[in-house]
Amino acid sequence: MRNLLRGLLLILAGLLLASAQPQSGKPGNFDYYLFTLSWSPEYCHSHRDAVECGGGNHYGFIVHGLWPQFSDGRYPEHCSNEPAPDNPASVSVIMPDPSLIRHEWTTHGTCSGLNADQYFLLIRMIFYSIRIPEQFTRPTQIQNLRPAEVKRAFEQSNPQLSDDSIAVNCPQNFLSGVQICVMKDGAPLHCPANSVRDCRARNISIPPVR
Repeated sequence: MRNLLRGLLLILAGLLLASAQPQSGKPGNFDYYLFTLSWSPEYCHSHRDAVECGGGNHYGFIVHGLWPQFSDGRYPEHCSNEPAPDNPASVSVIMPDPSLIRHEWTTHGTCSGLNADQYFLLIRMIFYSIRIPEQFTRPTQIQNLRPAEVKRAFEQSNPQLSDDSIAVNCPQNFLSGVQICVMKDGAPLHCPANSVRDCRARNISIPPVR
């Protein structure tokens, strides 16, 4: 009986692990997008040579990616060999690193069912539809907040968002970014159960814009 139970637990663990792995897929075959904003000051703390961190740049929230997702936790990657955008500069204000733009298109954008220009147009549309709370636009002092306070700030600035549509990311108790679940047309939706990992820290530190 003990061996049978152990075997069942191993099978279950394998299924859970598989559900969180990237899957090869077909362009356009997914359930929703995860729109990810990165808090640049925290990223630059450990990536001082990155494009967004030098040259007098002073970024707050910038776009990390727009990721097709399945409701069961899987996500497709590298769905086609469609070429990268003709004009990466069209999103350089919100995605300042050209290598990130190429990576996001190749890894995630090819699964969107859109061509590169349409995909990055959707990214711009979503970004500019979200109002960054004033306290996160150009803060000059470190902030110490509860994750729920970060959510509340976004919800107060964006009535279309709710606790179930946004997640706060905080590795090592520092704000690294927020993720917002959106439909294929870019409108926010409630994140499927267990599809995103919300910050569990009691308090998080938010470094200022440099």
